[in-house]
Amino acid sequence: MNARFGANPCACGGLRGPLLGRRGLMVGAALLACGPARAQTAGPANPALVADLVVASHILFNQGVVDAFGHISARHDRAPDRFLMSRSMAPGLVTAADIMEFDLDGAAIDPRGRAIFLERFIHAEIYRARPDVTSVVHSHSPSVIPFGITGVELRPVYHMSGFLGGGVPVFEIRDAGGPATNMLVSNAALGHALAATLGPHRVALMRGHGSVAVGANIRQATFRAVYTELNARMQAEALRLGPPTYLNDAEAAAANDTDDVLMGRAWELWVRQAAG
Repeated sequence: MNARFGANPCACGGLRGPLLGRRGLMVGAALLACGPARAQTAGPANPALVADLVVASHILFNQGVVDAFGHISARHDRAPDRFLMSRSMAPGLVTAADIMEFDLDGAAIDPRGRAIFLERFIHAEIYRARPDVTSVVHSHSPSVIPFGITGVELRPVYHMSGFLGGGVPVFEIRDAGGPATNMLVSNAALGHALAATLGPHRVALMRGHGSVAVGANIRQATFRAVYTELNARMQAEALRLGPPTYLNDAEAAAANDTDDVLMGRAWELWVRQAAG
């Protein structure tokens, strides 16, 4: 295993042991939620960014993309090497007070004893690999999971899912973690492997687990996570009727460009629904 990822888990789910940084410098033990903060905060994030992150958590719950599990994050608007995500809790219950700051090693900056998600490394390593991404959704939406375990490719079937054009890769955790993981991306090595599988794509499936959707902002990542689930539902139904006609690459690209302009309409509706 690459030395950057060589570490032993501590009892609270953090990492202990030497890590090899990208510049080849050995750093000390990773002090996550079980230890002192690793660095000073980058300063408070824009309150509007935090508000969008909170409401996006509620939207994803209301739309059936997440339940008690799953999470969404946002890159810090003042420090691109940090990201924001709630403490470990059900997304539908998240408030602004629950939002925490993390660095790209998955370390909580000011943990204050709060529980943190085991799979924060999904977000950390995607942000590390993809400077264009500023929001990541990880979910276990039920219609999507069959496409990660059957060999049937998830493809765009209608104009609202043009972002699926160009392919949806499937992450096989056995390739990176061996045959006996608990299926969770709970360390940097697995997060790095998942980010490599995602590559330049907007969505990746996780075999026997769920998916990730990324975007240039919270609203786009949320839109893509919702319509990935809806596309999977429609594609499965179409496959029962006969061979579907999928969007070709040109149609998918054009539809994606249009949806990027119009997604505010969906966001406005979802925000109002989330407000009750």
